[in-house]
Amino acid sequence: MTISIDDLSGGDVIQLLEEHLADMYATSPPESVHALDVAKLKDPAITFFAARQGAELKGCIAIKRLSDDDAEIKSMRTPANARRTGAGKQLLTHIIQFAQDKGYKNLLLETGTMAFFEPARQLYLKHGFEFCGPFADYPEDPNSCFMHKVLK
Repeated sequence: MTISIDDLSGGDVIQLLEEHLADMYATSPPESVHALDVAKLKDPAITFFAARQGAELKGCIAIKRLSDDDAEIKSMRTPANARRTGAGKQLLTHIIQFAQDKGYKNLLLETGTMAFFEPARQLYLKHGFEFCGPFADYPEDPNSCFMHKVLK
């Protein structure tokens, strides 16, 4: 699997992100959905990656610069046919290394508290993330779970 920076112009990437947003709105109240659409993912503070095996899209992940020290994981998603294949683990490992290479000291994320998000929370915990309070401009929300990892 190859993970590289993507310009968000491919139909398969856009379809995966639309599926991601649809799932977020199907599982969370609208005020608790913090997933970004394609236009917002093109913000210069965000670096977006796509994972491919040959021409087949295996997932995506983005990192948003919050400050010189802090960055946030956004839009981590694998298509249904890539789940439980290790694609998510590879995407997360890649973004952690990218954040370390950029000199960030803290990597943060927000995910849901519902059962739908349990596999994601378990993946983050296995990679050294810990629960924390809200960060950046996130409000306290019973439907949101906040996590962070101190980078070395």
